[in-house]
Amino acid sequence: MDQIFEILIAGLLIAAGIFGIVGSFGLIKLPETMTRLHAPTKASTLGVGGVLVASMIYFFVFEGKLSWHELLITLFIFLTAPITANFIAKAYMHRNLTPKDMPESNTARGWATYEDEAETQEPLMTKPKRP
Repeated sequence: MDQIFEILIAGLLIAAGIFGIVGSFGLIKLPETMTRLHAPTKASTLGVGGVLVASMIYFFVFEGKLSWHELLITLFIFLTAPITANFIAKAYMHRNLTPKDMPESNTARGWATYEDEAETQEPLMTKPKRP
């Protein structure tokens, strides 16, 4: 039974290493910012996630300990990597593209990156002003 877990752990580590190499290669070789953004985001999520899951399995099977640190780190990476990529993409769009360069948003509001600053909205959960 231990050999099955060793093979599983080795497979996860190999897959994580491949994702890391492919992501690093994509970061260096892809031609523009928006395509370069995709490679390391996916690679870091899957590569680091694979290493952390392999570590969790190892410590649970061979040491008898459930490692919460690796689980929390994995969840943190799965939550923050896509959000960070979204922020970088929006900053790139704002700095390098005009509203004419963008496709139709198919909504009445348009793209959020290009909203008119004069149309600011008040937050819904504000306290009423006291006289």
